[in-house]
Amino acid sequence: MRVLLIEDDPHTATFIAKGLREDGHTVEHAGDGKQGLFLATTEDFDAIVLDRMLPALDGLVLLQTLRGAGNRTPLLLLTALGEVEHRVEGLRAGADDYLVKPFAYSELSARLDSIVRRQRDPAQREPTRLSVGDLELDLLGRDARRAGKRIELQPREFRLLEYLMRQAGRVVTRTMLLEAVWDYHFDPQTNVIDVHISRLRQKIDHGFERPLLHTVRGAGYRLGE
Repeated sequence: MRVLLIEDDPHTATFIAKGLREDGHTVEHAGDGKQGLFLATTEDFDAIVLDRMLPALDGLVLLQTLRGAGNRTPLLLLTALGEVEHRVEGLRAGADDYLVKPFAYSELSARLDSIVRRQRDPAQREPTRLSVGDLELDLLGRDARRAGKRIELQPREFRLLEYLMRQAGRVVTRTMLLEAVWDYHFDPQTNVIDVHISRLRQKIDHGFERPLLHTVRGAGYRLGE
């Protein structure tokens, strides 16, 4: 791939460029936002790695300018701002993915390959919205609604609902939930799943005519109409 790296920190830029070149990619480096915008709009690249905070021209403004001009080059946004709202801001501005500093080069490489693959094969693009019946989940805005009514979810509840919606119509076992939602690869022998399922059911089903979250006795849970 031919990659445009827009990063003002020399140590970070050297670290990333070295890894990309060792992987066989060609790298063009810009040390500030204005130079990065010039290269991105005058040359062709397979992917862009863009730092969020840049001198001369802010990374987010650069990104919005590119997308506004119709440039759809796959773009990975690097940010030291780890809060959800900052990540959402970058994704809504048009980034294909983000990576919070500090990071391992192997993760950057994997994410870069993924966003390039997704553009080349639209079938591999991740949805940004999920829906089951009248229940909707906006993954970028971190917003859940049923029949248009907003549902307030805690971060773990959001992750649980997202997983259930991605598996809609299928029976999801406790082991699957422990691994996917809690990153446990063993049974902690607690009622953590029961507590969160109960809270989630109260939020998405209470007050509505048809329940969506069902318990399948002896098997697990299923989300669906």
